[in-house]
Amino acid sequence: MATSASNITSTHPAIFVLMGIPGLEHLHNWISIPFCFAYTLALLGNCTLLFIIQADAALHEPMYLFLAMLAAIDLVLSSTTLPKMLAIFWFRDREISFYGCLVQMFFLHSFSIMESAVLLAMAFDRYVAICKPLHYTTVLTGPLITKIGMAAVARAVTLMTPLPFLLKGFHYCRGPVIAHCYCEHMAVVRLACGDTRFNSIYGIAVAMFIVVLDLLFVTLSYIFILRAVLQLASQEARYKAFGTCVSHIGTILAFYTPVVISSVMHRVARQVAPHVHILLANFYLLFPPMINPIIYGVKTKQIRERILGQFPRKDA
Repeated sequence: MATSASNITSTHPAIFVLMGIPGLEHLHNWISIPFCFAYTLALLGNCTLLFIIQADAALHEPMYLFLAMLAAIDLVLSSTTLPKMLAIFWFRDREISFYGCLVQMFFLHSFSIMESAVLLAMAFDRYVAICKPLHYTTVLTGPLITKIGMAAVARAVTLMTPLPFLLKGFHYCRGPVIAHCYCEHMAVVRLACGDTRFNSIYGIAVAMFIVVLDLLFVTLSYIFILRAVLQLASQEARYKAFGTCVSHIGTILAFYTPVVISSVMHRVARQVAPHVHILLANFYLLFPPMINPIIYGVKTKQIRERILGQFPRKDA
């Protein structure tokens, strides 16, 4: 009876051990350099965007409010994982508490889902701006933008809340070592004993639901946008209208391309070394938060002017 009670009350380890990038441990110090650079750019870029949008009332329009949401999500997404990764690379600080691992996993996956939702909302914004320009201000009102933001959060939290409770109920008989840089859902599931099929199916179903559904609606939006642009009379008008979508298209590619490549690699290239999959997963976390502020800073005239306006000009 005592043994049985012990098994019931001690179902999970107190800590997990994050390996970093297995097979490339000897290169951790070198790998940390681009990781640190990317994280610094992500912090500076997204904080700058948030400051400029908050400070300038002229930028309190739907497009920029969605961009502010994206910047806030990118800050949380990168800060959830990068500081711990750098601690692993620099200080060999590989331990993370069981509950700390679940919290990291919850934030990581939740904010990835939120980012996908905001990208979809930005596609809707471009659709209304180009296809229904006369109704832009009446459709995309402040209350609707607030509801879209709340819906993005609610969807992510609803889909991810079951995972920590499911993982808490497993017995972890395969040891505490996670062959990854952070607590990713399936990396933790692989350490659990018992029937983990529901977790595997649920994780895949959520990923497919988010990626396929959101990408489908984004694609539909751009089909309507392209049709509307091609109906414009002059080439200059067509170029100007579609030019307003370039930044958003770049952000979509930066977010979804690593997701699709990583998913295909997991299913097709099973013989590829584990560190290749982990580097791809890290690229997915590093690249969008770093590149999004650059895309919008360079391609969006209003933001570019605000940023340049922060620097004093030398008199001729």
